[in-house]
Amino acid sequence: MFSSNVHAAIGVGSLIIFIAMIISAGVAASVVMQTMNTMQQQALQTSRETISDISTGLRLTHTSGYVTNGSISQLCFFLTTIPGSNAVDLSQVRLQISDGEMMPVLSYANNSFSTSVSSGLFKTLNMSNVTNEKFGLLVIRDLDNSCSGENPVINENDLVAIIINTTACFNELSPRTTVTGRIVPEQGISAMFSFTTPSSYNDNIIDL
Repeated sequence: MFSSNVHAAIGVGSLIIFIAMIISAGVAASVVMQTMNTMQQQALQTSRETISDISTGLRLTHTSGYVTNGSISQLCFFLTTIPGSNAVDLSQVRLQISDGEMMPVLSYANNSFSTSVSSGLFKTLNMSNVTNEKFGLLVIRDLDNSCSGENPVINENDLVAIIINTTACFNELSPRTTVTGRIVPEQGISAMFSFTTPSSYNDNIIDL
């Protein structure tokens, strides 16, 4: 007579199921570990970008205007970096300015740059290159020589002056004109400005 080992057959089936469960658990654990690693990398990248956004930026120290024939024909914005900021590339900066009717967006003109103020704040640059799309740049203080015409990068303690041609942008600025805008770096905090021009212009250069 032949006999079959029923118990042995049941044991082999259980072993197969057990092995399958181990393999499935291993695959699931691998997927979970890979997902956690990806999420960790994304979290680190996000935190680095967030820290850079809040620790990098521009600060506007003061604004001056140049009066020609009873109207402001040029504006000068004195800029530095915020405390502890990373370096800021001014070639990637965009300046938005509005007189309530028009709002041009200006970028850096590399043919309107000077490392000195040899002929005065408003007479050093060739203003024909400063248009309703471009602003000029004067270096006021740059101890480490980081700011050049080809690579206008400013860092801690640097001070520069952005010159815009309001004649080209707005056909000059009349008295009692409200001007608003911001200077936006590639990354980080923008420098905001808002002022109203005086009721009369008694000097050639005025603080705003």
